[in-house]
Amino acid sequence: MRSSENKIKFIGSFETLAQLPAANIDEICFIGRSNVGKSSLINFLTSKPSLAKVSSKPGKTITFNYFEVNQAFYLVDLPGYGYAIRSKTMRNRWGEQMNSYFLKRENLVNVFLLIDARIPPQKLDLDLACFLGEHSIPFSILFTKCDKREAKKNKKNIHAFQLMLSEFFENKPMMLEVSAEDKIGREDLVIFLNSFLKGNFQ
Repeated sequence: MRSSENKIKFIGSFETLAQLPAANIDEICFIGRSNVGKSSLINFLTSKPSLAKVSSKPGKTITFNYFEVNQAFYLVDLPGYGYAIRSKTMRNRWGEQMNSYFLKRENLVNVFLLIDARIPPQKLDLDLACFLGEHSIPFSILFTKCDKREAKKNKKNIHAFQLMLSEFFENKPMMLEVSAEDKIGREDLVIFLNSFLKGNFQ
């Protein structure tokens, strides 16, 4: 079966945890700094270019966007963080909601933390990785925008972040390099997904 044969349905966009769909199937979420490429990666992964809305403006995603895949699990596009133009009140509300989501969403089987490989390590990314690790929340790291033309610089930034992680983690999480633009990393990502989705994604 080819990737295009996955049956994907947009469930809805939700502003609060109370509005989220029933936690009756597995759930995988994507989170990262604003404009890290979450929506582009979801479109690349699902082979549906217009599934998740993509914008060049940081902070476009401000809701929990749910997609049901093969009636077997949810893909969730979470709001981005680190967007300075948002008000302090909104940033605080985001933090409280994300903490509650990660700690209380019982069907959450993996968090994909997306990190822009083009820039040096950021404290916000490391803080979130440490939060997930401290609370034993399963997570993996996807280094995004690993375009071939910036390969040398990307490798340097990725290595620097890995060194920072080693100071806090004895066993580092799974890490993969992806690029929606250059079509890099989808096969490895699908294999990893199916390691805990029981082959429910193609």
